[in-house]
Amino acid sequence: MKSKHIRNTEGVKKHAQMKSQEAAQKVDQAIQRLIKTKAKINFNQVAMESGVSKAFLYNNPELRNRIEGLRKQQEVNSPQTIKRNMTDASKDALIAAKNNRIKKLEAENKRLKDELLKLRGIVYDKF
Repeated sequence: MKSKHIRNTEGVKKHAQMKSQEAAQKVDQAIQRLIKTKAKINFNQVAMESGVSKAFLYNNPELRNRIEGLRKQQEVNSPQTIKRNMTDASKDALIAAKNNRIKKLEAENKRLKDELLKLRGIVYDKF
């Protein structure tokens, strides 16, 4: 038999919505603190700083997009990314400079070995 009782869930829905808004405000404040301290921004850091779960961050599209955007923005400015984005031309120039340095060192090494052989010969002749 079906019950004709109508459930009143409005209070529960409002409470859940209010709780979600409070959590979003906590996340916003946490992100602002992380930006001020120039800390790394990722889902783990934001979750720890704000006291909300990572699942909440991933399931909320606005917060997720914001965190991912900030994370990408930090990656663009990092020294690792700058190194990774070196152009082929700069890599070729670096390789050419290193090759020239190696050639000079090899020539110096050969010259020193020849000089050492001559000096050994002089020392051998004296004895």
